[in-house]
Amino acid sequence: MTYPDHDPRPAHRPADRPTEYVPPTEAAYPTHEEVVERTDGRVRTVRVVCAVIDLLCWLFAIVLAIHIFLVIGGANPANGFARLIDSWSAAVSLGLRDLFTPADPGVRTLFNDGLAALLWLVIGAVLTNVISRIALPSGERRTWYRRTVR
Repeated sequence: MTYPDHDPRPAHRPADRPTEYVPPTEAAYPTHEEVVERTDGRVRTVRVVCAVIDLLCWLFAIVLAIHIFLVIGGANPANGFARLIDSWSAAVSLGLRDLFTPADPGVRTLFNDGLAALLWLVIGAVLTNVISRIALPSGERRTWYRRTVR
């Protein structure tokens, strides 16, 4: 059944469509965006300490990897750079220089310094995780910021 004199459109709307595009108003799509950043001094300090620990552990692992590369590649041991890397790698090898003793010096360096490099990476990950769990509040452990859109 139809009602010819009943128009379902409100009286204030025109019967024809507008010829140009009219963007919807802000009220048509209610959104609320909130960005919360924590600037607590303790949180920042813990994050800086964890970043420094991470950086040092990666630096030690990279020095050991360079030493492995130089020994396997047959670098001149009298070269200044090779001596510098050898002395640094000896200092950060965690006492693992003579753990494995195969006859080939390249394999010996790969096993001993490679194990030390892996241990440095594990030590860095464990230290930063433990420090974050102990020193940061539970809401600040994994997120640097929180963004919610409603």
